[in-house]
Amino acid sequence: MIASPDRTPLPRNFFDRPILEVAPDLLGRILLRNTPDGPIALRLTEVEAYDGQNDPGSHAYRGRTPRNEVMFGPPGHVYVYFTYGMWFCMNLVCGPEGRASAVLLRAGEIIEGAELARTRRLSARNDKELAKGPARLATALGVDRALNGTDACTSEDTPLRILTGTAVPGDQVRNGPRTGVAGEGSVHPWRYWVADDPTVSPYRAHVPRKRRS
Repeated sequence: MIASPDRTPLPRNFFDRPILEVAPDLLGRILLRNTPDGPIALRLTEVEAYDGQNDPGSHAYRGRTPRNEVMFGPPGHVYVYFTYGMWFCMNLVCGPEGRASAVLLRAGEIIEGAELARTRRLSARNDKELAKGPARLATALGVDRALNGTDACTSEDTPLRILTGTAVPGDQVRNGPRTGVAGEGSVHPWRYWVADDPTVSPYRAHVPRKRRS
């Protein structure tokens, strides 16, 4: 049974901390997506940390680019990227401004607006699969690059806000290798999830993409 969540926005200083403190502390928090068709609220159940230029798995490992500019702050903003030529994924920027780090939002439980999410995720076999994986999460919430740079810490009526929710107790948090990360970055156990939660995505090791002949 999930306790009644706190709907106040998380303060910016929540995100202005080391990435490995923020990532597990995001579990149980509420992401509120306001759309022209109505709101959708999601309880975060799985996340993944990326530590900028200290992390070979991060988009910011080789420095600042137009694509990853938002990762360099301010904290509490949304970083959205496009991957595999078809999917969007969303992150929350962390750490001090000027030092790139972000938490990928990998999975969650839709707690409000499931009917609207279903219209975007027609292939989901049940509601537990609506946001089970980072691309599915972004699709269910209607997230694309237009939301890149959105301030998620404001109390104003914005497209995306991150709310306090109900933090997951430490004994219910698990961690392990990040999904689909190759090379040196694959060794970091920086994926965090809620133990035994059915909305958490399955772990998959990196599989190199085959080049077309």
